[in-house]
Amino acid sequence: MRYTIVPGPLGEMTLAGPRPDVLSHLAFAGQRYEPAIGEGWQRDDTAFPEATRQLAAYFAGDLKEFDLTFEVVGSEFRRRVWDALDTVPYGTTVTYGALAVAAGLPANASRAVGGAVGHNPISVIRPCHRVVGANGTLTGYAGGVDRKRHLLTLEGHLGQGLLL
Repeated sequence: MRYTIVPGPLGEMTLAGPRPDVLSHLAFAGQRYEPAIGEGWQRDDTAFPEATRQLAAYFAGDLKEFDLTFEVVGSEFRRRVWDALDTVPYGTTVTYGALAVAAGLPANASRAVGGAVGHNPISVIRPCHRVVGANGTLTGYAGGVDRKRHLLTLEGHLGQGLLL
């Protein structure tokens, strides 16, 4: 596994993957469920140049949709939720219940869906920050609610009925 650490406006981010152009992890420093740099991981600060470029463009407000190759590991349930998460457009939000329905699950599966969202291994790229509580509150972001607020503000969504 190769990894690099890149700076960003919300703190350092660890990018990791099996090859220098394929991501399997993107996490903020100190994020819940941040991947532990394991034995056999090799730091390669030349890895993931396209991901680094696209992240910089996203944070500058110049990119609304990522076009990257990634390989993530998760249960069938988590992959189903993550696939639904990938359909949430830039600048919008969805509730955990609505995301459950989008994943073909009952709306009352929102707690289980929240667990899958919280374990999203490629933060920002897979937009887990776009999922909010049933009443519009900013809840449950593994990177911290302040980061979630920043990302939604960047995307122009805060101030559109969301409760702070």
